[in-house]
Amino acid sequence: MTFRSVFILAMALGHGAAFAADTIEERTWNTSAELGAITTSGNTTGTSVTGKIDSRQELEDWSNQYILTGFFKEDQTQTSEGNEKYVRSAERFSLSARAAYKLMEEGERLFVLGSHVNDRFGAYTRYSSLSVGRAKRLYKSPDKIVEVELGPGYFSGIRATGEDEDGVTVRGAANMRWQISDSALFSQTVAVEKGTSNTHSVAETALSAKINGTMQMKAAFSARNDSNVPVEKKNTDTQTSVTLVYSF
Repeated sequence: MTFRSVFILAMALGHGAAFAADTIEERTWNTSAELGAITTSGNTTGTSVTGKIDSRQELEDWSNQYILTGFFKEDQTQTSEGNEKYVRSAERFSLSARAAYKLMEEGERLFVLGSHVNDRFGAYTRYSSLSVGRAKRLYKSPDKIVEVELGPGYFSGIRATGEDEDGVTVRGAANMRWQISDSALFSQTVAVEKGTSNTHSVAETALSAKINGTMQMKAAFSARNDSNVPVEKKNTDTQTSVTLVYSF
């Protein structure tokens, strides 16, 4: 079985254990869509848009999650002839799917996770990974939950230089959620994939505040890092965003 076929199979299974505190209502399906946009004019003209769809499914024995994200940025520049034109300076899309089987002990799961990233301006223009492992809840209180996971994996990518790269990885991740109040939620996630030639990590810190029963305002800071990148690329890409989140 090729990596591509295994990856597609993982996508079909689903992605993600829901890290929901007791104060959060649990439903079979819980989907949220978020969108943020910034437009500037004057001395600096440009547009940036970020969006995300996060769909979670809670069943008796399975916890699944599907995530689709996108980000792009365009800047207005002048050509040597003095004409104005828009130039794309950022373009990234990612898709992940995860299925987690609930074990007898509360908070423990076996999972399979598949993900794919297209990043036109990144150190890796394409990055696909597949991993399996075990997730465990380390701490739980009425307003806080901390969970970690660990397992082996495999990745395949195309570097910005056009070189193909693949290999075995070890993946570790942690997720913390803190229900600060009835209307405010703080979350912190980090995931690291360590291979023989590169260590790939993604982290996000976010604070969400309820506007009403279905709408939230979310402020987030995220960072993506690769330890081994081409000479003309930086190791870390960061993004600060403010988005509106609609849950249904």
